[in-house]
Amino acid sequence: MLNENKNLQNKSRMRRIWRGFLVFLKENTGILAGLVLLCLVLIIYDAVVGRAAFLSKNNIMNVLRQTATNLYIACGMTMVIILGGIDLSVGSVIALSGVVTSGFIAFSGASLGAALAAGLGTGVVFGAFNAVIISKTTIPPFIVTLSTMNIARGAAYLYTDGQPVRVMSDSFNFIGSGYIKDIPMPVIYLIFIVAGAQIILTRTRLGRHIYAVGGNPLAARFSGVKNDRVTFFVYLFSGVLSAFAGIVLASRMFSGQPTAGQGAEMDAIAAVVLGGTSMSGGVGKISGTVIGALIIGVLNNGLNLLNINSFWQFVVKGVVILIAVYVDFVKKQKSAK
Repeated sequence: MLNENKNLQNKSRMRRIWRGFLVFLKENTGILAGLVLLCLVLIIYDAVVGRAAFLSKNNIMNVLRQTATNLYIACGMTMVIILGGIDLSVGSVIALSGVVTSGFIAFSGASLGAALAAGLGTGVVFGAFNAVIISKTTIPPFIVTLSTMNIARGAAYLYTDGQPVRVMSDSFNFIGSGYIKDIPMPVIYLIFIVAGAQIILTRTRLGRHIYAVGGNPLAARFSGVKNDRVTFFVYLFSGVLSAFAGIVLASRMFSGQPTAGQGAEMDAIAAVVLGGTSMSGGVGKISGTVIGALIIGVLNNGLNLLNINSFWQFVVKGVVILIAVYVDFVKKQKSAK
């Protein structure tokens, strides 16, 4: 009898997983098809030129490692955009947190724990500052985060005098360059971050409130939602993830770079919008963001493998964002009819 109940439970669990997988495929059919098509193009190109660069283990791990940094901040950006906001400061926070963490080790001889706390604290400060100004005033998030973007970038240059901060510490460098059973550490962090963001948005009351505030702030307030608290959490979460991305990136490069993270906000927004999150708020999923980030990562990697001028990456990303926003516009037009 006990075995029969256990078998029934296992079958029920498998059915739920299968239904969830089918829903995932249905919701992301378009962008999944785009990702598959992009990969096929690169595989065919490799076959034509007689190499296997794209499917090599090293290249795949490289794509995942590079995509991981973008996805850290894209998870936070997904919540921000669902809320109906924007966070342009993430790239500058990456740079500042990286140089602060590196500087605590290189300049002050601080312990790794103290350095990491200082780096993450940078994200907390800027995330909280963005949140307070945005939630307590009517200043648009675009203006607030544009200001903090410049403040954080300037602070990174001032702290380092414009020079990289070299760190020769095995424990610090392991954070971004280490492996566990051939899996890069940044990819391992990514699994937990994506899972955590997914749980927050889909399994918690806070997640429901984020969607409610993004969909209709006034209705959410009348329903008893504390809009200020929701806004505070979302921007704080974005700041912390940006700081974490900066620490991992500094560890990977064995130094804090004041120029790090330039354009990171555009990559994150591209991944989020490409993943189906509406720029007007109230709609979006972490699963779509993951696929969007993979498309951006594979696209960048593919352009490099095809020996296309790296400047074209900016053009391609701009076109991708424009197409994604246009698709979102068309969907809204159809739903309004």
